[in-house]
Amino acid sequence: MLIMSAMETKPRYCGILIHPVSFPGPHGIGCLGDEARQILSRLAASGVNLWQILPLGPTGFGDSPYASRSTFAGNELLIDARQVPFAKTSILDSCFTEQCGRVDYEKVRKYKMMVLFTAADDFLAKTPSAELEGFEAFCKENSWWLDDYALFQSLADFHNDSRWFLWPKGEAMRSPDVIEACNQNQHDQIMRYKVLQYFFFKQWNELHSFANSLGLKIIGDIPIFVAADSVDAWTNRHLLKIDKNGFQTELSGVPPDAFCAEGQLWGNPVYNWNEHQKDGFAWWRRRVEQTLKMVDIVRIDHFRGFEACWEVPAGSKNAINGKWVKGPGAKLFSSFGKGLPVIAEDLGVITPAVEALRDGLGYPGMKIMQFAFNAQDGGLDAANDYLPHNYDYSCVAYTGTHDNETTRGWYDHQNPEIKDLVRRYLQCPDDDVVWQMIRSIMQSHAEYAVFPMQDLLGLGNDGRMNQPSTVGSSNWSWRMKPGELADWMLDRFSGFASIYGRTNDANRRKGAR
Repeated sequence: MLIMSAMETKPRYCGILIHPVSFPGPHGIGCLGDEARQILSRLAASGVNLWQILPLGPTGFGDSPYASRSTFAGNELLIDARQVPFAKTSILDSCFTEQCGRVDYEKVRKYKMMVLFTAADDFLAKTPSAELEGFEAFCKENSWWLDDYALFQSLADFHNDSRWFLWPKGEAMRSPDVIEACNQNQHDQIMRYKVLQYFFFKQWNELHSFANSLGLKIIGDIPIFVAADSVDAWTNRHLLKIDKNGFQTELSGVPPDAFCAEGQLWGNPVYNWNEHQKDGFAWWRRRVEQTLKMVDIVRIDHFRGFEACWEVPAGSKNAINGKWVKGPGAKLFSSFGKGLPVIAEDLGVITPAVEALRDGLGYPGMKIMQFAFNAQDGGLDAANDYLPHNYDYSCVAYTGTHDNETTRGWYDHQNPEIKDLVRRYLQCPDDDVVWQMIRSIMQSHAEYAVFPMQDLLGLGNDGRMNQPSTVGSSNWSWRMKPGELADWMLDRFSGFASIYGRTNDANRRKGAR
């Protein structure tokens, strides 16, 4: 008589990490159009059931999705102009003749926003009033964030993209009379931004539904912090450690470690948690609720910062002189309700208190296989938590993430001793290391196994998405080339997903919902 263990009956899933900017296609940047649907269809047919993305908000200086101009708005640059009524896409066709290469954000923003703004004007002027009902309903339903966002972006444009705390005092401090006048003076630009948000959410909701129809769940992302240069900071100064003049008193970061002797000074404003508690964390609850309308599972970035956050005095040149300041812990997460599909990004300085918070909430953490190979007395540390044979079920396992080197780039940069450990652990030669790392994670007990698209493509560090603590044109700008995802890659991935029971069909046989 065959007895099946609980371990064998639990559902397990596999996914691909690729942000929409990285899809191929015209107009200089990936978008929410047909190219996305084509790639998602091929992934789903290969057994993939998770699509992980980065934050979807409109980006500011440096174009990091983790430094968005709004935690609630969508990135207008991701709109597929081909689906926008009245958009003169021939202008974009002539400006962007290549369908691949890294995103030139300055060029894309210059030409694409011009075309989209013009289309927004025509949409408002030429659409019959009866057909504007959907737009008007969108504006009414989302007025609680949309009104402030559209005004903020309009004023940023008017002030040549200067930071809000450098605007005239009445605007920076949101004097009611001044804000009323700004709403009147900036009316046309405000309406343009509202129309573009309507286009974005219409396209995103359609793409989300399409992905779900294929059996794909989308893993979204909430950065722990908001950007200093954001509508969130402008309208919620009382919730942040910002003084009466609009300037930050404390900055976010992480302490010095083996990788960075000066720590990392991120510079985001940090939270005044006492103010958040007064209304039961209402702003945070809305943030999570809004994100879960857009995605199916949410990854919360820098989870350890909710237990304690490294705060650095404003004016510091680095993060050395910071200190740990206690966060809200379980109080915040309890306010969200039970059973939310949350992943905790528990990387960095993880203490027993952070682990207890994560485990008490029942959130899966993250495992990065690239972190597993550190020589111990000339050999492998078999107890290393990041080795696949040690993964427990409640985790999301990756070869690497958007912040790491690609796996091929990582391996190529290792010294001979580490390379030997990797080859012996995986029992493979150099040229198959990436695929064998994928296979090793697939066969682990981890509930979720997610891989950057660059690893599926076997790219070196020319395909890297981000290098933390740097600002440059290579960050956040990687794009796939048309036809780069070959059938053999999907066939091999599909074979692993099937053999190790990570497809939707395999989970149905296990009785998973």
